[in-house]
Amino acid sequence: MNTLSYGLLAMLTGGPRTGYELMQQIQPLWRAKHSQIYPLLAKLEQSGYVRFVPVAQKEKPDKKIYSITEQGIAQLRQWIPNTTSEPVKRDELLLKAYCVSLTDPAAAKSLIQARIALFESKLEKYSQMLAELKKELDGELSFTSPGFGNYILLQRAVSNSQAELEWCGWVYGLLPSTASV
Repeated sequence: MNTLSYGLLAMLTGGPRTGYELMQQIQPLWRAKHSQIYPLLAKLEQSGYVRFVPVAQKEKPDKKIYSITEQGIAQLRQWIPNTTSEPVKRDELLLKAYCVSLTDPAAAKSLIQARIALFESKLEKYSQMLAELKKELDGELSFTSPGFGNYILLQRAVSNSQAELEWCGWVYGLLPSTASV
């Protein structure tokens, strides 16, 4: 099984979901497309790691709601302790930042402002999700809490967004004003 397969199983530990819901939930952690997720769900179902309940819909194609099986949970328990590979970071802005001095200051500032807007939006979204989760948990957060994994990942998303904004602000402050060029 590949890492995305394990990721789909991991997302299903939070409860039953459609393929579309799984795709949306896994996106902040792992880039995946419909064309990857649905064939993997079919393989996971054939292997006995997930099952689905078909749901008929009017004026829309029928959907499948997937849930993890005991066999899928056993597979996750074997996978979790394994050493993980080094994280892969692909960020086009970082490649552009390396040679940003080849452009004019206004274009460089615009590039950084766009990144700031993106991460301000992400920070707001993740902070709201974290606040909602804290309400749900009602102060009952422990290692065995059902929302523990979601909580630590949302906290990481908030921290990463804050760090990105701090870095962007620092870079923006280093860029020359358009009047001084």
